[in-house]
Amino acid sequence: MEKINSVTIVGLGLIGGSIGLQIKKHNWSKTILGVEKNPNHIKLAKQLKLANAFVSLETGIKKSNLIILAIPVDQIKKLLPFILNNIGNHQFVMDVGSTKLSILQAIENHPKRNHYIATHPMWGTEFSGPVAATLESFKGKKTIICDPKQVHHSGLELVRSFYKMLEMEIVYMTTTAHDESVAYISHISHISSFALANTTLIKEKKRKNILNLASSGFESTVRLAKSNPKTWSSIFLENKDNVIKVLDEYIHQLEDFKSKLDAKNARSSLQNFMQNANKIKKILK
Repeated sequence: MEKINSVTIVGLGLIGGSIGLQIKKHNWSKTILGVEKNPNHIKLAKQLKLANAFVSLETGIKKSNLIILAIPVDQIKKLLPFILNNIGNHQFVMDVGSTKLSILQAIENHPKRNHYIATHPMWGTEFSGPVAATLESFKGKKTIICDPKQVHHSGLELVRSFYKMLEMEIVYMTTTAHDESVAYISHISHISSFALANTTLIKEKKRKNILNLASSGFESTVRLAKSNPKTWSSIFLENKDNVIKVLDEYIHQLEDFKSKLDAKNARSSLQNFMQNANKIKKILK
């Protein structure tokens, strides 16, 4: 696998920091430059050696073959046009954000549109910040590259090499299909977890120590409620239309379950409901 001279990672939290550790482990780039606006994150990232040096965005753009944006989507939209304005013909920029359509709308008419590669590695945890970065990441998971035909061939090959280094399986999708799909398989899971946590916390106020009874089932379901609210509010808002669509369908399922619970043939109706849900075992093994 060909080594590149320099990569800049903008944002050294869970994803960006883990990418830095992986690049170092696999020696994929001679130099890793970190760009981070949070002073506390810079301090922690230096201690954890998530990059070789920490520079301004302007310096990172000037010195790198590849710029990786590992920041919230609303920030990506603001920075991406500036970055494309300042890269050369042999430089490329990619992001690892959770939604794509609004990003692409921000640069769809840019002359260097084909120097941007929209990607989404399907890995993460409920933790955030540089201290969450880990080498136990990415391997064996899927990553999505959106609209590959709109990307410069050299840039696409560079990003493929990057994900090969991370040992991820690449899936190609349109931007529209991506945003709709992640609303179903990622965003609704977080919403459910946040909602369950809030429901239980209300009960906790009335009946103290109820959470002391929680075991693995509750913990696994509510785990995502520990996720960063700033990050996830941005994701939900950027993918608002798809999230509302999924919520409508999900609420319908909850209402259907409630009606079955109160029906005369409740046992049979509930079992049919759950047996249908059990079909997912054939997909997720």
